[in-house]
Amino acid sequence: MMISFAALFSSVVLLQLSSGGVGPLDVLSGTVLGFSRQQIGLLGSAHFFGFFLGCWFAPRLLGSVGHIRAFAAFTAAGSIGLLAHMMVIDPYAWALMRVASGLCVAGCYTVVEAWLQAKVTNETRGRAMGTYRMMDMSGSLAAQMLIGFLAPASYVSYNLLAILCCAALLPITLSKTTQPETPRSPRLRPRLAYERSPLAVAGVIVAALSSASFRMVGPIYGQEVGLTAPQIAYFLGAFVVGGAIAQIPVGWLADTYDRRKVLIWLSVAAIASCGVTMGTAHLGVTGILLSSALFGLTTFPIFSVSAAHAHDFASSQERVELSAALMFWFAMGAIAAPYGASVLIDAYGPEALFVMLAVGHAALIVFGVARMRARPTTDRRTPFVFVPRTSFVVGRLFRRDRDKRIKDDVPPQADAD
Repeated sequence: MMISFAALFSSVVLLQLSSGGVGPLDVLSGTVLGFSRQQIGLLGSAHFFGFFLGCWFAPRLLGSVGHIRAFAAFTAAGSIGLLAHMMVIDPYAWALMRVASGLCVAGCYTVVEAWLQAKVTNETRGRAMGTYRMMDMSGSLAAQMLIGFLAPASYVSYNLLAILCCAALLPITLSKTTQPETPRSPRLRPRLAYERSPLAVAGVIVAALSSASFRMVGPIYGQEVGLTAPQIAYFLGAFVVGGAIAQIPVGWLADTYDRRKVLIWLSVAAIASCGVTMGTAHLGVTGILLSSALFGLTTFPIFSVSAAHAHDFASSQERVELSAALMFWFAMGAIAAPYGASVLIDAYGPEALFVMLAVGHAALIVFGVARMRARPTTDRRTPFVFVPRTSFVVGRLFRRDRDKRIKDDVPPQADAD
């Protein structure tokens, strides 16, 4: 079983290296090739559109052909999208290729998480989930560092990412462990998330606004303030490091205090970090990197806090579908955010990125205060869980973690906040 987990985790790291590197590389390559900022932003939005399609389609393909064949099909789609970049130099063709990369990411994570869900036991769950989150975060950080070594608009750079995507096939296909039975895919009910917590829906949309804009359009900001390609890699990596550092202290706060207040104060801190980032743009590389880490620290945990707040009002039987519904709203925000951010940067300059993000967090503060006045919170609480934003089936992996503090499984009121 542990060998099987090692194979899955190796595939996750290789997949992250490939998919995490293509976004920043596309920004740098598009700039070299003369793409407009709006066209570069469209590439990020196209990736998340493909991600949404993959989350929707992957469980159905998994049920038709099985885990390994589905994983192979999705990695093939991602590799084709990467290899085709330098064959057709056109931003709209690249957008279609990024749809393929997003489809690959969502599909492969669906397979990995369905496999993990079938194999973990009560004895191995804690270690397996902790290692999975660590591997996912480490792969994401390493992917940002690749940008310092990949030449923009180069066959070699895109071929290297395609090789990493293909290499993700090797551990999972060479594993001798029998692939598990196909799981039942969760129904996608976006309205369920809004019924359980309108504030949680707003929180995950703002989390998508922050994360997708920064990771897909942030390199444009880095170029505008004078960062080199290796420095842009550190700029994006600092964001991931800040987000990782925040998980434990924010988790403690979310489990100790009213989660709506935690969300509000996180957004207050995020607005402050946007101001700091704009204010340090001319203070050198160190100031820019520290402000990036601060931005990650204040914005990265918002998705998990919002998810925990929504699950406070859900029954155990609803958790998987609620997680899928929250991922749906995250995907909707992530599709719109990169293109919108690029339009604003094109019209008003690089600072417009962080002005847009500050406005989004200000709206979350106002809505959070309104919801606190509309209804008190509940005493029935689930633990804060750092949840990777990977697929619609990720909720299956963390369902028991959320249920462990719930002694009675009484369905909540449908109109709860």
